[in-house]
Amino acid sequence: EVQLVESGGGLVQPGRSLRLSCAASGFTFSSYSMTWYRQAPGRERELVASISSGGGSTGYADSVKGRFTISRDNAKNTLYLQMNNLKPEDTAVYYCRRPGLTIYWGQGTQVTVSS
Repeated sequence: EVQLVESGGGLVQPGRSLRLSCAASGFTFSSYSMTWYRQAPGRERELVASISSGGGSTGYADSVKGRFTISRDNAKNTLYLQMNNLKPEDTAVYYCRRPGLTIYWGQGTQVTVSS
């Protein structure tokens, strides 16, 4: 059974940092590219960042470029999202997603950026 479990969210002040993790199981993690999405209240889910299966290629939404870094540890079957210089507009539920013939989503972790 494929499972994706996000963690690391919380309440943080503007300008601070958080690191999200997504623990994967039930499939060969190193064979899949992975992505982070987020969904703010009243808005559609949006792509935040993506990473290739080996980690050598990454991509980011313009809104987070230069502030967020996606990475992965294939030995630990874990995906990460380092978020620096957080802004109130980054407030959302963050999800990891595994693409493929069947798409899998984690349950999400809440990130709230507020003073």
